[in-house]
Amino acid sequence: MNKRSTWALPYFIFLLVFVALPLILIGVYAFQDDFGNFTFSQFMKFAQEEETINTFTYSIEIALINTVLCLLLGYPAAYILSNRKLNRSSVTVMLFILPMWINMLIRTLATVALFDFVSAPLDEGALIFGMVYNFLPFMIYPIYNVMQKMDHSYLEAAEDLGANPLQVFRKVVIPLSMPGVTSGIMMVFMPTISTFAISELLTLNKVKLFGTTIQENINNGMWNYGACLALIMLIIIGCTMLYSDEGSAEEGEKGGLI
Repeated sequence: MNKRSTWALPYFIFLLVFVALPLILIGVYAFQDDFGNFTFSQFMKFAQEEETINTFTYSIEIALINTVLCLLLGYPAAYILSNRKLNRSSVTVMLFILPMWINMLIRTLATVALFDFVSAPLDEGALIFGMVYNFLPFMIYPIYNVMQKMDHSYLEAAEDLGANPLQVFRKVVIPLSMPGVTSGIMMVFMPTISTFAISELLTLNKVKLFGTTIQENINNGMWNYGACLALIMLIIIGCTMLYSDEGSAEEGEKGGLI
């Protein structure tokens, strides 16, 4: 019990049972048919189903729109919250983080009630609004966290060298905040692709995302095809994460400034 590795054993068991094992099962089911035989038929089925491919493409489009809107709204908010001159109260930060303490399903139901109250249609516009509302804090907090820990001596040095506020922001603040931006993009983009509850509630099932397609196949007992779709989504997300890690490493080698 005195060994440090012993204390890591519960976490290892947790990761093995709730992370590694489900991923292994997804991979096994994705390459099997209904009789347990090894096959690539599930992937061929995906390639031949135009509706599923269109849903997947549409989900990526919605995820990109949501990520861009969250970045456009979240970056200025994070900058204001982290700037001691513009924000002197920690209560403001708490107001932005507070929605993260509430279950996403409850927040979505509240959004549905809000649209019903103002008699607004539940369509694609409502879906994008709900996506931004639910995921905006996940964009603000990583950027705010990086900006909060930023070494302000760089800003002072740029000002001493004659840079105006716009140049300081463009040449110093933005490059140094890129790790937070990258984390925020990942925290918003990846869950948006796989979500299904938000689209079902805010569009009354009129707009289908890729997560809904996976859910429908699994609920209908089509475990193999559902696992295939989930594996495809995981591969896309994994490639995105690897690309973002390489970009962060390159930024670190450059020193974070341009």
